[in-house]
Amino acid sequence: MESIYTTSMRTLLGFAVLLFLTRILGKKQLSQMTFFTYITGIALGNIAGDMVVHRDIKVIDGVTGLVVWALLTIIVEYISLKSSIARVILDGEPSIIIKKGKILEKAMASNKLNMDDLTMLLRVKNIFSTSEVDYAILEPNGQLSVLKKAEHEPVTRQDSKIMIKPRLYLPTELIVDGRIVKRNLTELNLTEEWLRNQLIASGIQSVQQVFFAELQSDGSIFIDKKL
Repeated sequence: MESIYTTSMRTLLGFAVLLFLTRILGKKQLSQMTFFTYITGIALGNIAGDMVVHRDIKVIDGVTGLVVWALLTIIVEYISLKSSIARVILDGEPSIIIKKGKILEKAMASNKLNMDDLTMLLRVKNIFSTSEVDYAILEPNGQLSVLKKAEHEPVTRQDSKIMIKPRLYLPTELIVDGRIVKRNLTELNLTEEWLRNQLIASGIQSVQQVFFAELQSDGSIFIDKKL
């Protein structure tokens, strides 16, 4: 019983410290955008895991390791922010894989990329033939950015001379599970009274009748009633 209690307390402490440090490191760390942030995330997780499981590691030593590693990460990220050379060393550079429709074999080899890998990355972009591609760039995070040949680009409203209406709003949640999302209303400069009037106009008398309501880009409201 004492063993379970000790493990639980170490786990809670490790979780709290790891969550706190992750928030300090920022969203880039969460997204694991580069090799450096990916490795840093794994290292922090390993340190926290060892602190929880291995009793021979003192809690203070584990917390110290997490804090020092996080500080080193912040310092390195700051250096890379100020220095383009450090940024290249830490994050790498984008590599052109396809140029003017031609697959660059040397670039493929230097990035340890084979044709199966390339075609898979293209399919993720809904491209099923390399003949459609004008340029393809392998980003430092391993994702492929693709520019299609002009004849394969989708037709836009501008191309078709269709009148484009500006968006009034970014689609935003207004009601979730019968509760008004007041924060979103405030950000949109809208009031609860306005929202209730919109519901009444749609034949709904109470917010509790609504499972989900979303403000659309044109100012209308999508409403999904509870069953």
